[in-house]
Amino acid sequence: MTPGTTPGTTPGEDPAFTHDGPGTAETQWQRWPGLRDVAELDWSGTGHVLVVAAHPDDETLGAGGLIATAAARGLAVDVVVATDGEGSHPRSPTTTPQALAEVRAREVHDAVRALAPDARVHRLALPDGGVTAAVGTLAATVRALAGATTLLVAPWTADGHPDHDAAGAVAVQVAGETGATCLLYPVWLWHWAHPGDVRVPWQRGTRLELDGSARRRKGVAMARHASQTTPLSARPGDEVLLPAGVLAHFERAVEFFLRPGAAASTGSLGAGFFDDFYAAHGADPWGFEDRWYEARKRALTLAVLPRQQFRDGLEIGCSTGVLTVELARRTERLLAVDVAAQALERARERLLGAGVGEGVSTRVARVPQEFPDGTFDLVVLSEVAYYCDPDDLRVLLARLRGCLTPDGVLVACHWRHLVQGYPLTGDEVHRALRGVPGLDVLVRHEEEDFLLDVLVPAPAVSVARAGGLA
Repeated sequence: MTPGTTPGTTPGEDPAFTHDGPGTAETQWQRWPGLRDVAELDWSGTGHVLVVAAHPDDETLGAGGLIATAAARGLAVDVVVATDGEGSHPRSPTTTPQALAEVRAREVHDAVRALAPDARVHRLALPDGGVTAAVGTLAATVRALAGATTLLVAPWTADGHPDHDAAGAVAVQVAGETGATCLLYPVWLWHWAHPGDVRVPWQRGTRLELDGSARRRKGVAMARHASQTTPLSARPGDEVLLPAGVLAHFERAVEFFLRPGAAASTGSLGAGFFDDFYAAHGADPWGFEDRWYEARKRALTLAVLPRQQFRDGLEIGCSTGVLTVELARRTERLLAVDVAAQALERARERLLGAGVGEGVSTRVARVPQEFPDGTFDLVVLSEVAYYCDPDDLRVLLARLRGCLTPDGVLVACHWRHLVQGYPLTGDEVHRALRGVPGLDVLVRHEEEDFLLDVLVPAPAVSVARAGGLA
């Protein structure tokens, strides 16, 4: 495995990654529920497993548990290794590319044997870094091995290394020609991406839970790739390619794969989506009125407000007004907006019934295109920003920053699980929010199900310090 370059970014730019850079800690991935939201791998109709690796060790890191599981199920397994990975240590003072190729060839045979003793390994010895120029050779080999009952597994086509991307593209092409089922495994993604990253089509994911035997075999196989998991020597240029922080991503009890497919539309969701949603699911489609989950989350949202009262509040995406009633009691004036006219009608009825309609204005508005004028010392953004596409989110963040008074408070709360059809994830929204210039995070609350942040113009001052208690 050798490093590549980071794919193009959206809200919050990331620099190009390097294998020894900090990357994303495995603890962050473990806390994100999105990896558990996808369906389990379906083995039905699979009679043969064919794993494609760009370099020795890709097969173990990305699909070692799958190989071991397939062998335990009695399935025939073939592993095609495109290159010998001779370019992993280009500045080594102790070895040559030719010698390293021999070492890594032995390692991949030993690793696959540890995973599936009867598996066949097919080494093509294409130039490391040159898979793109040799896709015809790789495609011919894969095509000769694949069939209609084959589960064809290869590196993800946007993993960030040109060899990985090319190998994945070959697998997708061959699957289309032969009727094989194709899955793509990420490798470098876990290093350069972040939970909920908009660059990754998470909703096309599937997972394989590894039993104890598969995990043990994968651990043994990872250790077989010693040229990558330990330093070649103590001299500069012989550093470890897969440090502990990177290996941690592949020590999980689950492997994650992506199904190939065309990029989904990422346009913001408009009024039609919500009109249809309310029509299909009734007046309270999210259960604001009767779910304890919603009541508790609402109570937490109100509890994190750093002041008891506010002058001018703005609630974006007020829906049927359940939270709006509570916000009205904490503000002198409140503007509640939503894109769905029928939801606003219900909100107005609720406000009048609760006796808090005075001082509250409601308006149909699509944000950020129809962002209200004026400034506010309280803005509430609850369960709404992931309906924006990345471009609209950037505009929304700029307008939120611009509308806050010097003592303003922005409260944001969003669901963390994957939802089919939403342009963004809650984690992506909050990552972008925390990066808005001039805003500090005053409160950060994280649960498996939702994120709750309070942001204020910098520098943030705690409630106790603001009250003279600290």
